[in-house]
Amino acid sequence: MESSIECVTDGLMDEDEISSQFSSSKPSHTNINTNHLNGMVINPTTSVHELLECPVCTNSMYPPIHQCHNGHTICSTCKVRVHNKCPTCRHELGDIRCLALEKVAESLELPCKYSTLGCPEIFPYYSKLKHEAACNFRPYTCPYAGSECSVGGDIPYLVAHLRDDHKVDMHSGCTFNHRYVKSNPRDVENATWMLTVFHCFGQYFCLHFEAFQLGMAPVYMAFLRFMGDELDGRNYSYSLEVGGNGRKLIWEGTPRSIRDSHRKVRDSHDGLIIQRNMALFFSGGDRKELKLRVTGRIWEEQQNPDGGACIPNFCS
Repeated sequence: MESSIECVTDGLMDEDEISSQFSSSKPSHTNINTNHLNGMVINPTTSVHELLECPVCTNSMYPPIHQCHNGHTICSTCKVRVHNKCPTCRHELGDIRCLALEKVAESLELPCKYSTLGCPEIFPYYSKLKHEAACNFRPYTCPYAGSECSVGGDIPYLVAHLRDDHKVDMHSGCTFNHRYVKSNPRDVENATWMLTVFHCFGQYFCLHFEAFQLGMAPVYMAFLRFMGDELDGRNYSYSLEVGGNGRKLIWEGTPRSIRDSHRKVRDSHDGLIIQRNMALFFSGGDRKELKLRVTGRIWEEQQNPDGGACIPNFCS
C-alpha cells in the first residue's frame, strides 16, 4: 500500500518548532499512531521502519531525505539515480528536504542489520551505518582472486562455494608443497594461479600465487589469507619457502584476514615476493619456463604459561 507523505519544506518551519513537535518521541515506539504529524500525512498502521525505507533501493534513508511536492520520499543516493524524478508520481523532486522524517530518524534506536547473524548491538539511527560497515558478524566476501566474485556469506558457506563453484584445490593439513608452472613467463605480466584452500586447526586458509608488475619490475608473489576476522588470524603464523640451484628465499608472517581484499594484501607486499629473474634462476634449465616449487607450513601460536614468548604449535 502506497503511503502518501507530505513533509514541510526548508523555510516553512524552523527546526526549533519541528524539534518541539517530536520531543515526546520515544525510541521504543514501533508505530506512529497519528494521522497528521508536523504536516506529514500517513497511514496510522505504517511503521517507522516502513516510512524510512527508500522506495527505490529499499535501504533505510539517512539525511538528507528528499521528497517531491506530493510528499513521496527518496534517499539522496537514489535521487541522483532517478535523475531528479519522483519514482512514484514522476514529478520533479527539486531540493525539498523532509525535515520531519529526519527528526523521526534521530529519535530511533535500531538493532544492527546483522542481528539475525548473531550481532546483539543496538545503536542510534545515525550510528548504525558506521557500526555495520565494520560489524564482526557481517558476511564475508568470496576470497577467490581469479575473477570478480560478489558472493558473500559465512565461512562454511564460502568454503562450499569455493569448492563447488570455483573448483579450487582443497587440502587438509598444515604443510604444503606446491609447484607453479608457466610457459613463456616473459610474455606474461599479470597472471593468477588457482587458489588453494587448507583446513587445519579447525580453520581455513587461502594460498594465493600470482604475477604482477611491482613498479617497473615483473615479480611473483605468494601469500596466505585467513578465512575469519583479523583478531582470530593473529593466533596463527605461516612460512613460505622457494628455492633452487643451491639458493632459497624464506618468508614468515601472519595471515591476513579475508576482510582485507586480495588486492589490498598484494599491494601492501605482505608476502613472499620473488623477482622474475630470480624465479627463473630457481626454475633451472634454460630459464624459458617457470617451474617454481613453493613449500610452506601453518602453525598456531600458543601463549607460554610462564609468561615468555609464544610457543608454536605445529600440527602432526
